[in-house]
Amino acid sequence: MSLQDRIQHQFTDSIATKQKALDAMAGPIEAAIHLMVKSLKAEGKIMACGNGGSAADAQHFAAELLNRFEMERPPLAAVALTTDSSTLTSIANDYRYEEVFSKQVLGLARRGDVLLAISTSGNSPNVIEAIHAAHQRDVHVVALTGKQGGKMAALLKDSDVHLCVPADRTARIQEVHLVVLHCLCDGIDHLIIEQ
Repeated sequence: MSLQDRIQHQFTDSIATKQKALDAMAGPIEAAIHLMVKSLKAEGKIMACGNGGSAADAQHFAAELLNRFEMERPPLAAVALTTDSSTLTSIANDYRYEEVFSKQVLGLARRGDVLLAISTSGNSPNVIEAIHAAHQRDVHVVALTGKQGGKMAALLKDSDVHLCVPADRTARIQEVHLVVLHCLCDGIDHLIIEQ
């Protein structure tokens, strides 16, 4: 396969995955938007966490809400649990890496907040611990996963929302995650500003 063929394959595979995701995920994305808007309107906040590329996605999402997405509006309460290196390293050093997000959730979360838990595999131990902590604090979870949701899928309550990309390749899942995050931002803005 030539390099040009490889490039073309990446694009066509991404397009096909996004079309399949649209068919499977539009309803759950809408539910997640409503859940997040309800929290924000009640002066709650959205916390986001993930590892690696998912950490970058958590930060991206929080920045779009706290600053702005595509329209001018007041700041919305959002925090990425991935950004405070002193907190992350002290928890990992003094306890264990699996608790780097859960301890933050236990300290920051209030009833009615939302945790956006991002893991392409659905098996990230520290994200799983964050879900347990969120449930302890009566916080709803929006799980953004792939690969059939992994271990995270079984942890979700009926009041949570599972956004599971119907794909197994990490790159494809991450590409859809970005589109989903933009859908969430757009929907939140629409419901908060335009209504």
